[in-house]
Amino acid sequence: MFRSVLIANRGEIACRVVRTCRRLGIRAVAVYSDADAGALHVRLADTAVRIGPADAASSYLDAEAVVDAARRSGAEAIHPGYGFLSERAVLPELCAANGIGWIGPHAEAIRRMGSKIESKRIAREAGVPCVPGYQEDAQDDAAFAAAAERIGYPVLIKASAGGGGRGMRRVARPDDLAEALASARAEAKAGFGDPALLLEKLIERPRHIEVQLAGDKYGNLVHLFERECSIQRYYQKVIEEAPAPNLSDETRARLYDAALRLGRAIGYDSLGTVEFLLDAGAKGAAAGPWFLEMNTRLQVEHPVTEEITGLDLVEWQIRIAAGEPLPLPQDRIVARGAAIEARLNAEDPAADYRPCLGTVVEFAVEERPGLRVDTGIAARSAVTPHYDSLLAKVIGFGADRAAAANSLSAGLGDLALLGVGSNQEFLRVIVDHPLFRNGAATTRFLGEAFPDGWHTEECTADVVAAAAAWAEAQASDRPDASLGPWAGLGGFRVLAPAGRPARVALRVEAPGGPRDLELTGGAGRYAVSAGDELWDAAVSASGGRVTVDHDGRIATYRVAVEGSRVHLACDGRSVSRRVAPRVDWLDAGEAGGEGDGGGRVVATLPGLVSSVAVEPGQAVAKGETVVVLEAMKLLHALPAPVAGRVAAILCAAGQTVAAGAALVEIEPDAVVGSADGAVERSVPS
Repeated sequence: MFRSVLIANRGEIACRVVRTCRRLGIRAVAVYSDADAGALHVRLADTAVRIGPADAASSYLDAEAVVDAARRSGAEAIHPGYGFLSERAVLPELCAANGIGWIGPHAEAIRRMGSKIESKRIAREAGVPCVPGYQEDAQDDAAFAAAAERIGYPVLIKASAGGGGRGMRRVARPDDLAEALASARAEAKAGFGDPALLLEKLIERPRHIEVQLAGDKYGNLVHLFERECSIQRYYQKVIEEAPAPNLSDETRARLYDAALRLGRAIGYDSLGTVEFLLDAGAKGAAAGPWFLEMNTRLQVEHPVTEEITGLDLVEWQIRIAAGEPLPLPQDRIVARGAAIEARLNAEDPAADYRPCLGTVVEFAVEERPGLRVDTGIAARSAVTPHYDSLLAKVIGFGADRAAAANSLSAGLGDLALLGVGSNQEFLRVIVDHPLFRNGAATTRFLGEAFPDGWHTEECTADVVAAAAAWAEAQASDRPDASLGPWAGLGGFRVLAPAGRPARVALRVEAPGGPRDLELTGGAGRYAVSAGDELWDAAVSASGGRVTVDHDGRIATYRVAVEGSRVHLACDGRSVSRRVAPRVDWLDAGEAGGEGDGGGRVVATLPGLVSSVAVEPGQAVAKGETVVVLEAMKLLHALPAPVAGRVAAILCAAGQTVAAGAALVEIEPDAVVGSADGAVERSVPS
């Protein structure tokens, strides 16, 4: 067994590996970039080594820096986690050259499975069924056009060297093929350094199923059952579960057999996952499974397998890498119950999954049976644009699928994430949706369940709670009242003499636009009016919580106040509202509408300029993409706010820009056509 392990990753997976190392008595070494100097994984590890600046290319993706950190810290082995260098053969090769253990499969397996073209060739030779497609060396448009005609439209273009949706295009008719190939090649080249593409028949109603494999250095190979990963957005997983619902024993047997065949064909000797598609619109053998790809690493969703098997998969990885045989043979690996995982991301599903940045003010989870939370954040953790948006994984488990779903829903309801926007409420809506509860989801779930998109409903109690929380914070005499929890709150004295009922006019930020309120009262009970409406709202505050009794309903919020910003969490919703006296709000110049910026295109968040789509003097339509910004592994197409001509370009591809930075100036021109209703759109990078 290794005495010390360096974890070449960050966030929740680094924290997850630290926990297993601690349990096994292994010294855990963290690495960090400048952006992560105060991160949770750094605090949890026994020691930590800086490996570079904030950008991933100069830190977590620098294999030489990682190996040098292992040498300097005396680590005997490197665990890659997932993402970053976990599926690049360069890191195990450097480990071998420097006498450092590698907690993963042999480099040749990584290399061969890293190419979708090569992996499908190996799969076919091993007798593993593949989706009908084209995976040949000829990469010209004519070869793809002929293949698409043979396969039959619709088809799916994929990048050979990568995943996560980059380079992926759906093509429904021949006239769209050439343009789709060109854009897919460009994205694959930019994302993976390899423009090679492949073509597959598009399965209209696919289920995404994967099989967990484990192999050792002695030729032993087992499966640890399957997981369902069909609920996805932009080809990125949102909800995962084990076992897969509504799957016949015959289909399961075919899945396990196909996965083991592929694993044996490459002499697989670590933890890895073989991914398949099933056609929900077909029956019997016509439904698949069809081989999709192999991930030669631990998966984000590995906790659901751990919960149904009772095994620690990170421990298995470490023991295998240390030269031990598999801990259990196939006949002693048993699955019991069910587990479902939700990925908590710093993103806004109601705004096309736009990333949310900021500092975590509070992250709290109520402990309950059947709930597990793996996270890499804590209070004061910074969520930056440099890395992906995953904050935590919330896992519900129980004796059956219904119990697991109930535990997950309750856990998402209890969780309080203050300071940073997330998809928490949306995840709970998904888990409670009848289509999910029936186990009938395909990869088209989000479009079918929310055909008009998903938008949270404005909650009057949220607005009242935000106003009351801000007012109570101002009433406190403590100098650090802005961060709660509050103690010894006296009468409500904002803008009123002590001992007399206060009356204050406030403006509160809300989804439908700012709400104007008046609060009258004190000692924790206020009458709240909004325009011609009169609300009787009893509000009390103590210990960082505000309780609102409004319209016959009682809601209790966790609250934190930072200046004019009030953070609230209640029953699965976590929101942030700006609150200020109405005169201050207007004086700050925030009374204007969306059009105040004229023809200026600004960065909506800090990030890297991926491309500039226009030239000086070019005519543009309103809504036409002008600049593509990359942040948190997503590409954000920034549209022209007006129709006109490009007057100035103030940025360049490859440039890092701050939020609010001016990128392009457009001189309005009413003659140029418009594309009304265009909105900023996020796509996977």
